[in-house]
Amino acid sequence: MTPVDPAAPAAPASLSLAEHWMPFTANRAFKRAPRLLVSAKDMHYVAADGRRVLDGTAGLWCVNAGHAREPIVRAIADQAATLDYAPGFQMGHPLAFQLAQRVAALTPDDLDRVFFTNSGSEAVDTALKMALAYWKARGEPERVRFVGRWRGYHGVGFGGTSVGGIEANRRQFEGQLLPNVDHLPHPHNLSRNAFSRGQPAHGAELADELETIIARRGAHTIAAVIVEPMAGSTGVLIPPKGYLRRLRDICNQHGILLIFDEVITGFGRLGAPFAAQFFGVRPDMIAMAKGITNAAVPMGAVAASTEIHDTVMDSAKSGIELFHGYTYSGHPLASAAGLATLDLYEREGLFARAAELAPYWADAVHRLDGERHVIDVRDIGLVGAVELAPREGAPGARAFDLFLDCLEQGVLVRVAGDTIALSPPLIVSTEQIDEIVHAMAAGLRRLD
Repeated sequence: MTPVDPAAPAAPASLSLAEHWMPFTANRAFKRAPRLLVSAKDMHYVAADGRRVLDGTAGLWCVNAGHAREPIVRAIADQAATLDYAPGFQMGHPLAFQLAQRVAALTPDDLDRVFFTNSGSEAVDTALKMALAYWKARGEPERVRFVGRWRGYHGVGFGGTSVGGIEANRRQFEGQLLPNVDHLPHPHNLSRNAFSRGQPAHGAELADELETIIARRGAHTIAAVIVEPMAGSTGVLIPPKGYLRRLRDICNQHGILLIFDEVITGFGRLGAPFAAQFFGVRPDMIAMAKGITNAAVPMGAVAASTEIHDTVMDSAKSGIELFHGYTYSGHPLASAAGLATLDLYEREGLFARAAELAPYWADAVHRLDGERHVIDVRDIGLVGAVELAPREGAPGARAFDLFLDCLEQGVLVRVAGDTIALSPPLIVSTEQIDEIVHAMAAGLRRLD
């Protein structure tokens, strides 16, 4: 039985659940049996019934430094009392420029021009528009095609949904998504790579499908390829050895931009500032969000190369060079949260800590190899995935039941189809890693 916090705030007795249309949720089922969280601190949430819940997912892959960290809380409060909002069109405030400089110092090579958004979805759509603007500025306006990847997740804007490849996310909107989009095959191959530790050995050749698309469409029509270096939301698909390098080489050969969606992998999740550095492959743009503010205030960003930035700037005779932006781009509170978050990452050495913990993490999650219903275990950095055999006629049901069992034990995990995804805050202890894995094992043994 998980401990109860008697001092935890309670949900209002009069709380109505009817009005809120919840995102990515089975609303009717949730409202019959709601799961409400009322507070959080460091590695734990507190549920409405007072139970402490160990956060095995860093919220939604985003609370990398743990919950309600005092320096971030204080920075947001101080900023709200000083400058709560400033217009970002034709005006500015110092914190946005300071944060852009700090982010640029973390990105690889010359990806040092930073455009702020409010989410990963907006960051992806921004990167796609930047790619189109770049080719138009270069005098190649026929480069309008994008290449995504099946099972890829790039947010929920029309651009991100179009280049994304999770069928359930696309189904209700088919016929209204962007034209001129092709998809690479995903690299997940259970028959050859099940129970791999780190990057699987087989599958780099799947990147060659890009050559097939190029041959069919013509390189002169393709603006950019966009992939997640590690696909998270679809169930943690880890790139085979050499796969990302091969994509980069093909893009170089044909003059195609490569965009990394690092909304999940950015800010230490793999033990490096970005997956680009972890894998040693430089994209032309990085879309980021989540960990940039430790999720305390919504924020996203795109880091573009100097070449992309300068080409768009130089093509404009005068006035506005890129007709794009958001009311809340570089919001003062988000900028303050971002600066405090980056300070915290640096002061506590959290990226290096993630790298140091990764071997212990890998050993721990692979203790689930051989448990009932488990058909694969995957790990990289501080990310893990346990894929379950689906119930006949009920895909995803077995994993959802395991999610509920773990929650009852006081551990929060994440469901992605028939996969349980794990991604604890980077402050997790080895004892808490063991607690997460123990809850998973106990739950698996109870599943039908």
